[in-house]
Amino acid sequence: IVNKKKKDKEKNPNSSLNINDFSKFYSEEFNYTDLLNLTEFVVDEKTLLCSSVTMVDAVNIAFCVLFVIIFLMAIPGNLIVGWVIISHRQLLSASDVYLFNLMLADTLMALILPFSAFSVIHGWVFSDAACKLVCLVKEMNFYTSILFLVCISVDRYMVIVRATESQKTQRILCSRVACALVWVLGLVLSLPSFYNEAYYEPVSQQTICAERFETNHADEWRLATRIMRHLLGFLFPLVVMLVCYSMTVERLLRTRGFQKQRAMKVIVAVVVAFLLCWTPFHVSTIIDTLLRAKVVQFSCFTRTTVDVAMFATQNLGLLHCCVNPVLYAFVGEKFRRRFLQMLQRRVLERFSFSRSSRSSSLTLEATSSFL
Repeated sequence: IVNKKKKDKEKNPNSSLNINDFSKFYSEEFNYTDLLNLTEFVVDEKTLLCSSVTMVDAVNIAFCVLFVIIFLMAIPGNLIVGWVIISHRQLLSASDVYLFNLMLADTLMALILPFSAFSVIHGWVFSDAACKLVCLVKEMNFYTSILFLVCISVDRYMVIVRATESQKTQRILCSRVACALVWVLGLVLSLPSFYNEAYYEPVSQQTICAERFETNHADEWRLATRIMRHLLGFLFPLVVMLVCYSMTVERLLRTRGFQKQRAMKVIVAVVVAFLLCWTPFHVSTIIDTLLRAKVVQFSCFTRTTVDVAMFATQNLGLLHCCVNPVLYAFVGEKFRRRFLQMLQRRVLERFSFSRSSRSSSLTLEATSSFL
């Protein structure tokens, strides 16, 4: 057998078991020239892997500066709001209880902004536990903020339309129970945020903090969490607020006095500010959900546009945590009056304390000179 192989090789020295050039084989077996002439190939965009969106450094720096500005405005502003509300506990109303808890939610949201500002520039450099905690706080603020606004709208409806102002003590007790339930519900609805992980992304060559579901059930989990967020975090609360405020405004238009209308200005301003800050993000997220569910026709251009819109609107929605103190200062007459009274009281106390300390020092000097 060995001699036969040697003879065959001597007869055909180019024959070998390793074939490097298959062109002759393909040309003999398939006539590709005719195939290319007769067939028109159309690329299916649904099978393409779209390139990931990478933000320009200038855009990342701009959002980082925005986060720092929001942080510097939100922390002192919300602390002042809480100070004014606590200092007037004897005049506390149910709406004040809801506004105080809304202030707590906005303050927690502002405290995680330095993490977001740093991660926009350098990626996620913190631990995986910090990633889950930051996402949990962000998700809780997402739910609790709008649920507290729903509670305020229901309270205003009960006071103005149902005329339950006389039951002030009972309303304050109910508001505290409702706030506790909102915090518990917000925590339960935010549990899917534990699916966020810190992992390395080869495309951006950075460690990011984002959702990372199991590969086999990623689409199902993402669709379930999105539907829950759309229904319980935006659409259902929005319907309740619109119904309550529409009936409240209708009742106010039939009243002659304007005291209640002035009292409604702050509440309406807070709701409008929330909707202006978060509605664009909800709309872009809903479009992304429809795109993933294949309800909207897929294309790489649509995919890229939605990704950019979600990134921009989510970051701009963070403005909400510093807007409310500004609204209280410019719209809320009661808040301005209470805040000015507290400042005057502080100035008078400091002035009286300095006068008393000065008079006591003069008395001591006179006594020492007399002795």
